[in-house]
Amino acid sequence: MLVDFGVTWLCKEKLRWNKYLSNSLGFVLAATNNYLWNRLWTFESESTEVAREYISFFVIALIGLGLNNLIIFLLHDKLHWNFYWSKLIAIGIVTLWNFGMNYVFTFRV
Repeated sequence: MLVDFGVTWLCKEKLRWNKYLSNSLGFVLAATNNYLWNRLWTFESESTEVAREYISFFVIALIGLGLNNLIIFLLHDKLHWNFYWSKLIAIGIVTLWNFGMNYVFTFRV
């Protein structure tokens, strides 16, 4: 979450990039970071199929990114909630999606 918020904030507030581009970049960098931590610590994967795992993890993360941006669009753009509160809620919902799908498909625990 720190990587996601940190990169998003830096790109959106300091670099003045588009909020969805900033959000997407933060999300992608956080997803890669999360893959490494999930592989090594959460699921303690010993699989030699690192490329397959990462691709599966990243496809699930890309679907999560779509959900993340949709939630931000609905809460921030349509309901006029604060961007970062909207992002926090999106992260919470998408975290459940990502964990569940990676549990079932990527790491096959």
